[in-house]
Amino acid sequence: MTGRVVKQERAERTRAAVVLAASEEFKERGFAGASVSRIADRAGVTLGAVYFHFPSKNELARDIVSRQPDFVVPPHPSHGLQRVVDVTLTWAYQLLDDPVLQAGARLVWEQERFMEPERNSHDQWAGLLLPELRAARRLRELRTGTDVEAVARLVVNACTGAQMHSYVEARHRDLPQRVEEIWRCLLPAVAVPSAARRIELGAGRGRPAP
Repeated sequence: MTGRVVKQERAERTRAAVVLAASEEFKERGFAGASVSRIADRAGVTLGAVYFHFPSKNELARDIVSRQPDFVVPPHPSHGLQRVVDVTLTWAYQLLDDPVLQAGARLVWEQERFMEPERNSHDQWAGLLLPELRAARRLRELRTGTDVEAVARLVVNACTGAQMHSYVEARHRDLPQRVEEIWRCLLPAVAVPSAARRIELGAGRGRPAP
């Protein structure tokens, strides 16, 4: 039993090393330019070890993109509209330094090469925000008649566009400020005034306390 546990832990470490190495490779070279052999070298493992965990480069890219939301955990408890804001701000601040999120941001540009249309990252992120927007509607934080599905799509589209422009113009350094700007424009349109006034923005919502 002990030997089995040791092997499992070793396999998990290898998998994590491969994911990190692949994230660096995809971040720098994109999907088309990435090489599985370079990923193996970066991870310090054999090519066979990479293929043991991920049968193809497509599978590796899919894994990184599909698990993006798992890495974004807001530092403060919240619900409803504040939670939606917190998720986007946390994503924006973490993306500044997190290679896995940076790889996901780069891979979004090429996801038609390795993701099935029904599994695209935009729908995935919208699905993450939708339950909190529905909670916001139940809490009467949203204006009457607000289409929460449309708002979820709009937020994801806006954040995706912001990260693309931010990468080109500032290598993502101003992404948190761009996301705040999105909310300053959007909140008056979708939130009732009392809820809009309660929403907190800024680094305090996206970064954990030191």
